Amino acid sequence: MLKNLYFPLSLIAVAIVSGCASVPENTALNDARTSYNSARNNPQVTKLAAIELQEAGNTLQKADTASTNREDVSTVNQLAYLTKQKVAIAQETAKRKAAELDIANSSAKRDQVRLELRTAEADAAKKRAMQAEQTADQRATALEAARKQAALAQENADKQAAALAEAQAKSEMDQTLIAARMAEADAARKQAALAQEAADKQAAALAEAQAEAERNQALIAQQEMQLKELNAKKTERGMVITLGDVLFNVNKAELSSGGINNVKKLADFLNKYPQRKVMIEGHTDSRGSDTYNQALSERRAEAVQKALGNMGISSDRVTTRGYGESSPAATNDTAAGRQINRRVEIVLSDDSGNIVPHK
Repeated sequence: MLKNLYFPLSLIAVAIVSGCASVPENTALNDARTSYNSARNNPQVTKLAAIELQEAGNTLQKADTASTNREDVSTVNQLAYLTKQKVAIAQETAKRKAAELDIANSSAKRDQVRLELRTAEADAAKKRAMQAEQTADQRATALEAARKQAALAQENADKQAAALAEAQAKSEMDQTLIAARMAEADAARKQAALAQEAADKQAAALAEAQAEAERNQALIAQQEMQLKELNAKKTERGMVITLGDVLFNVNKAELSSGGINNVKKLADFLNKYPQRKVMIEGHTDSRGSDTYNQALSERRAEAVQKALGNMGISSDRVTTRGYGESSPAATNDTAAGRQINRRVEIVLSDDSGNIVPHK
């Protein structure tokens, strides 16, 4: 399948080179080409995220066609932006699948270590059983020797009546010694049983602690993977998810189908971690009046809040703010910069529900 995929990717690369020779330079489109070529030269991405990479290439080809046909710059920029987003999705998909392979390999290694541990425990148990059997044989031999000695003493007593008292005394001494040794052996068995019980309890506690640590690590890894799927970025305010302008209808506050899908992923995350809260902040570019931009930013933030509410997220976990054009993330002097500024940022709280306020 990968071999067949490389041929259309090569055609896309040729189309990109041909298009560059005949149309004016477009920064966003060049950035998209650079991002796509970087991903295409990454063996991990081409192997683990071939379909996602092909989708990015198809979108890039559309952007090049639009640029060649002298279509509106905003159309080219939007296609370039979508290309970069799909390249990012391909890269994240490759990372996730590589991580899943690493986890699978780690599980196999843990199983091998556990098997070796159980084998060692079984060998140790066999050795203890053999030692106990040897000790029992030694005791039986000693007892047999004592019985023979007693029989010999009895025989001598029959032959020599005068030696009866001495033989009887010796037999009693032997019986006392045997009883003492049997008592010592019984005490040793009890001590060994107590030691084994303590060792079993310690091993059980260790296994439970290890299992708890593994569960915690798995939960952290799952949370990090979900945040990556949401394209959350680490900032000084914590993890922030950005919904770009293309996820809303043009100059409207209604979410597009793509925007709804992104919010659904966020709702799934919040349902899984009920201690988390979110701050939804709307932003616009500098075009239009301050009043219009402020209202639009507030309505877009509230649209995301409403969508979360429809997906079962309680309103007391969601706060909204609109900042209009007051907090640009890029320059407003270019179309690409203005598109970046038209956004909704979703700030995730920490596990205690705390959110760093906007400066």
